[in-house]
Amino acid sequence: MSSSLFDYEPRDWRTGTDERLRFALVGIGWWTTEFVLPAIETTEGCVTTTVVSSSNEKTGRVRREYETVEHGLTYEEFADGEALDAYDAVYVCTPNATHLEHVEAAAEHGKAVLCEKPMEATVERAERLVDACDDADVPLMVAYRMQTEPAVRRARELIRDGVVGEPVLVHGENSQPLLEMIDDPDQWRLNPDLTGYGTSVMDLGIYPLNTARFLLDADPVRVQSTMDSTHEAFADVPDQVATFSVVFDDGTHAACSSSQRGADHTRLEVVGTEGRVVLEPAFHMETQLTVERDGETVEFDTEGVDQMAEEFEYFAQRVLADEPLYADGEHGLADMKAIAAIHEAAESGETVDLS
Repeated sequence: MSSSLFDYEPRDWRTGTDERLRFALVGIGWWTTEFVLPAIETTEGCVTTTVVSSSNEKTGRVRREYETVEHGLTYEEFADGEALDAYDAVYVCTPNATHLEHVEAAAEHGKAVLCEKPMEATVERAERLVDACDDADVPLMVAYRMQTEPAVRRARELIRDGVVGEPVLVHGENSQPLLEMIDDPDQWRLNPDLTGYGTSVMDLGIYPLNTARFLLDADPVRVQSTMDSTHEAFADVPDQVATFSVVFDDGTHAACSSSQRGADHTRLEVVGTEGRVVLEPAFHMETQLTVERDGETVEFDTEGVDQMAEEFEYFAQRVLADEPLYADGEHGLADMKAIAAIHEAAESGETVDLS
């Protein structure tokens, strides 16, 4: 038995504006070049006019490939305010511990900010990031692309409508072979000065954590965790592999795992008193929704969407119409505090309360 994912409105965030939001992309590494730039090209409401990097060679390559990109700036030129008239909003996709400086510059220039997750390397720096945008009165959104994925939004509606009864349990998994993807043991995700508390939970575990929050409309109040690093490339970070459990303020319990040295696998399941919702695959740019109840399994026909295009369209629509953004800075801070607590729990062996 199958059903259409689109027999409801997953893009209820559309405002009807026909304007375009001009972006400066800060950080043009593999994620930006392979996913963000091509995605923006497919949107109606977004255009890339400016790219920012440490290397003029990198910005030059992008400018040659994308005719809309008029300006290539160094980080220093961006901070100094060059080409301010060329863009309206800033997307920050640099190593975690460098987000703050770029968001502060964008806020000082009065530009709306879309900041990659996790917001920063530590809770304290994330709080400064939020304060910078609040003080400058500029919009801030944290780039949780799962929240604009139609399959995830449909799953949230089904859970809210009580299709699986009262949520009881969440099971989340996210792993990938980092060293096969990027063959460099000195990469920034394995450098605690750049990544923050660790690598697997910061980069991967945040997906089941945040997506569960979105599906349940709930926040963590208590966590436990175990972590381990045995491979030499992971010597400076505590979590080559991590498992963590979360109790949410609605009473739902979650068990999650993440690893940067595992096979590519993603899954999220919400078990209720009357059924379950499953997203598998869940997080790696492809999402499939299945619902089980009363002995029946419904696999929703998933229209292929570009998750980055959905996210950028959402951000542009909301900013241009001066509408509230979700996930905002306070939402992102809740994840940062939970991740810090997960690492604290692994180190101490104790349960850590967030409330």
